[in-house]
Parts: sequence; structure tokens; C-alpha cells
Amino acid sequence: MPAWPAVPDDVNDLVPAVWPASARRDEHGVLAIGGVSATELRDRFGTPLYVLDEEGVRTAARRALDAFRAAAALHGVQARVYYAGKAFLSTEVVRWVTEEGLAVDVCSGGELAVALAGGADPARIGFHGNNKSQAELERAVEVGVGSIIVDSFIEIERLAAIVERTGATQSVLVRVNSGVHAETHDFLATAHEDQKFGFTLTDAAAAVARIREVPGLQFAGLHCHIGSQIFGSAGFQESAARVVELHAELLAGGDIPVLNLGGGFGIAYTAADDPTPIEHLATGIADAVARECEVRGIPMPNLAFEPGRAIVGRAGVTLYEVGTTKPVAIGDDATRHYVSVDGGMSDNPRFALYGAQYSARVASRTSDAAPQLSRVVGKHCESGDIVVDAEYLPADVAPGDLLAVPATGAYCFSLASNYNFVPRPPVVAVRAGRARVIVRGETIDDLLARDVAAEASDGLAAEGEDMPVLSERSETK
Repeated sequence: MPAWPAVPDDVNDLVPAVWPASARRDEHGVLAIGGVSATELRDRFGTPLYVLDEEGVRTAARRALDAFRAAAALHGVQARVYYAGKAFLSTEVVRWVTEEGLAVDVCSGGELAVALAGGADPARIGFHGNNKSQAELERAVEVGVGSIIVDSFIEIERLAAIVERTGATQSVLVRVNSGVHAETHDFLATAHEDQKFGFTLTDAAAAVARIREVPGLQFAGLHCHIGSQIFGSAGFQESAARVVELHAELLAGGDIPVLNLGGGFGIAYTAADDPTPIEHLATGIADAVARECEVRGIPMPNLAFEPGRAIVGRAGVTLYEVGTTKPVAIGDDATRHYVSVDGGMSDNPRFALYGAQYSARVASRTSDAAPQLSRVVGKHCESGDIVVDAEYLPADVAPGDLLAVPATGAYCFSLASNYNFVPRPPVVAVRAGRARVIVRGETIDDLLARDVAAEASDGLAAEGEDMPVLSERSETK
């Protein structure tokens, strides 16, 4: 059992830092988000259901932009804020964040296509990835992506060939590993040396030298990302100091306009989480860069940042319907209440992947029952199919109740799958009392549509013919 759960004074309470700012219970005790009740959402769209508070996303985007711009302005430089699309990407979310002034970063050809379809200005797109294909790089150069963050010597040569052949000019950043290990799960830490992303500080100078040799490539700066779900600015400040040292050395070869320090800013998933306000993070990081530049007697570059979870995470809530419950003895004097819902690791695999903790509340009513230690689990054929590892829920939780899991706006929709052939849920945006689908949910027909044999079977059945039996010896293969 994790250390964080504490018996709540009120099992109906909504912890403000965890839930969207618009979340509240109506006069009947039903949870409402963006002015729309959970029961109405269930009746209209079914469950499981991703609910995204549009105003919450927009407010977080504005807040991040204001914070980083203000922190940079104190030192006479500018800051650009990219929305890290991998957290949650749809054309509508792209529209929201770009209307609020954010640029967008992507890390695949598919994400690039969504960003463009959502109206993002190509010149304000950054393209990440440790293994961008030839086709992805060609498309990025073709549409005029503002910056490509290169990750290997092979990628530099691929880009060099593309710009030579096309006559294009492409701005690039070099991703480096600062060696600072974020205090987070190993799979979320991305700046230590033994992992797949970026160049070591030792190799980065050679990468920059090669880029500067290519007429069609413009070296714009360094990029560093130390991990995800990070609280506090100490790791960012130490990483900045190391990267500024490299930045200073590279200035001998020409101007370097930008230093991109990535994202990874944490949010509250449970009542025990205490994330650092984005304003404090922005000021601390910008001050650290300014201090390191002053020590070395070099001008401070413009800054760039890439929040994703911090923009969209808190704005998301997932609604489930309870299917079964059962008590399980976990010791001589302890019982855990297992609460099974109609989704699970196909719509939120984060606990299964890296032990991510979440909280939950009954959404369709309030309860006077005593708190009961509970585990919210999914419907999949895996013992690790856990949505909420440990939470105190009312002891009277029963089939048919609606359960809401907050802080699911980031990396749930993005990581969703069709495990056990469960269709992925729709995404509904709520704002000012209105709800609308922004990503259609899947159906069983959608799942079968890609199954070529099923498609052929349907066609033959319509003609009254039998499907041929294919085996290793069959001549009809």
C-alpha cells in the first residue's frame, strides 16, 4: 500500500489542487465539471468517458505563458512556450493552446499531422524524437517546421541530405543529456546518460560542429529535458548550469539564440502531492540561467519551455460506471474493497506502466457511509489492471454508481489501447454548461474494420460462400 492515502474527514470532498477548478457538487450531490453534471454526461455519451475542461486547459496555457515570459523579461530576454503534444493531442486541443499563444511540439509524423490539421503555424512547431524516419524529416522540412530537435549523428546526416537535395534551410536544436537524474520513476527520467535520448555533453560539441558545416542547417541552440512529473526547481537549475557551460563553449563558433530547457513540471494527482507553482518554477529556472551566464560573462539566450501535463493534466477527469465490488482480506485486521469499473488499463495504463498514483470519488451522489480502503480496478484480464491503487471511498459503493478519477488529462488518452478489444472512449469537452464530443469514441465495428479476414468473411457470407481454410500446407495462401 502506498504511504499517501489518509482517511478523509469527508469521502465526498473534492481536493482543490487535484480536480479542475470548475469541479463541484450540485444540489443533489452530483459531480459537475464545466457546469455539466456527471450523470448528464453518462446519459448522453456513456462510460468510460474522458471529460476535458476546456477553460481549464486555456487557463493553464495562459498561466504558463505569462509565467515564463515574465521570468525571462526580468533578465531582458524572451521566452517561447511550446505545448508538449504527447500529453494529449487532438485538433481541438491544438486550437485551444495556439489561440492562447502557445507553440506546439510533436514527436512523430502523426502528431505533426494533427498539429497542422488543428491550425498550428508550422513555424511555431518543434519536432522531437530519437528515431525520426526519413519520411518524417522530409515532411517536417517540406511544411516549414520551425525547429527540429536532432537526437543523433545519423539524423544530422539525414537532414543534411534532405536540405542539400531540396535547397531548404532548416533550423535545428541539439538535444543533450545534462546528467541530472530527475527524482521520478526511471522511465520518466530522461537526462541521465544511460538512455535513448540525445547526445552526451561530451559528444554534443561534435554534433554542433557537423551541423555548422552544412549550409542548409542552422544551429539555433541546445535542448535538454530532465524528466517528467517533477516537483521543485533544483533539478532544473542544476541541469541549466551544466547546459549553460556547454552553451558558453559553443559560442566561439557563432551566435546561439535559444536555450530550450524542456518541461516535465508536475501536477497533483492525490491529496499528498504538492507541486511547485509554475510561476516559482519559471522564476527559479530563469534566474539560474541568468546567474550561470553572468558568471561566464556571456549574454543570456532566449529561453524555451515545453509544458504538457501542466497544461492539460488537471483539466481531465475520467468517468466510469461501477460493475462489481468485493471485499478482500489483506491481513488479520484489514480488508480492501475492490471496486471494478467498465474501463481500466486500456484507457489509463499509467499505473501498470510505472506505478502512477491516482485518487477517485463517487460522482453520481454523496454518501454518509464510513470511508473504506478501496482499490479501483478495470475489466481487463490482467492482475495489474489497476486504475487507482489505494483510495478511501464510501463503504456503500455499489454497482451502477458513477466513479470519477481526476487529473487524467495527460497521458491517458495518449497511451490508450484496445487491449482485450475494448473500444477506446470518446473525449468530451465541457465549458460553461455545454458538452460536445471532440474525439469520437470507438465501436466494435471500428475494431473489426481493420481485420482483413473479418472483412473478407463478411463479403463471402453475403455471397453464400465459405471462407477458404488456410494452413501451412494450403496452396491458397
